[in-house]
Amino acid sequence: MTDAYTAAGVDTAQADTGVAGLVEVLRGIEPGRSPLTVPLPGHYASVLRVAPGLGIALATDSVGSKVIVAEQAGRFDTIGIDCIAMNVNDLICVGAEPLAMLDYIAVERADPAMLREIAIGLRLGAEAAGIEIPGGEVCQVPELIRGHPSPTGFDLVGSAFGTVALDAIVDGSACRPGDALIGLPSSGVHSNGLTLARRALLEDGGLALEAQVAELGGATVADALLRPTTIYVRAVLDLLRSDVTVTGLAHITGGGLLNLLRIGDGVGYELDAPLPVPPVFELIASLGDVSVAEMWEVFNMGCGFCAIVPAADASAAVALLGRYHPGAAVIGQLTADAGRVTIPALRLTGGTEGLRAG
Repeated sequence: MTDAYTAAGVDTAQADTGVAGLVEVLRGIEPGRSPLTVPLPGHYASVLRVAPGLGIALATDSVGSKVIVAEQAGRFDTIGIDCIAMNVNDLICVGAEPLAMLDYIAVERADPAMLREIAIGLRLGAEAAGIEIPGGEVCQVPELIRGHPSPTGFDLVGSAFGTVALDAIVDGSACRPGDALIGLPSSGVHSNGLTLARRALLEDGGLALEAQVAELGGATVADALLRPTTIYVRAVLDLLRSDVTVTGLAHITGGGLLNLLRIGDGVGYELDAPLPVPPVFELIASLGDVSVAEMWEVFNMGCGFCAIVPAADASAAVALLGRYHPGAAVIGQLTADAGRVTIPALRLTGGTEGLRAG
């Protein structure tokens, strides 16, 4: 299913098995009191009951191997935006309002200029998401972190939290066949699949990060790969506060549109009008000889977030979301074909192929 990704060094099947073992052990924690966790298996964020009617939503994530591109390009002023985005975009999927994030930066060497650039991105991302960063941690671990090149190595992780009324959690249980699936455009690769993207463009394609590429509209490879992850918080919060009924929300990250399978029971998804595929994905598929099916299993392919609403609310939802993210559109609908995502007859890099997964 993901041959090219596995060859690039990421075995998603093994990762799934490893995570299952981890979750199995952690599920047995006995805190010595009644558990606070609201059951939301497989969802994007966790929710704890902290007061009558009130929950705190929690999410944690990193920017993955995108840090290697930043190290190789010597550009660190946008990677913080990605860290904010990966966390707050998960929080809003349960209907929460993000409030704050703590950052953890592990470095090979505490270079003041590099850390300042990382902070610039964190500030920009926080302001775009409407959150605070009240604290964090910088840890020098030269024995663990080696840069590309050394000594610029770093890793960047965030843990975010927000609040949600317990009776307003969006858990996907209200999703029904016939609901409209609305896609919000991505800015490009975002922060997933960078291992495969780097292999395809830099190794297989022989491109340099500073190379200007006609297929990318004259942008450099570094420009395309470091373009920050889109933050969808303000649009989604406005949607949740509107008269539109929202039955499900999905952040499209690693796993592509298959992330939709985390939302709703007894439903499937059919995408009959996907959003336009950005040129960077065409280039990755071509230079890396990656199949169409695998591209859709690894990357967001131009759709970074999805909202699910009743068909009758689709027009109002698209109009509202489009004010923040032009190009938002109905890309498909929910079906009764439970546990399956169908993307028919997609054309990519000269070939026509359909993806049916589940």
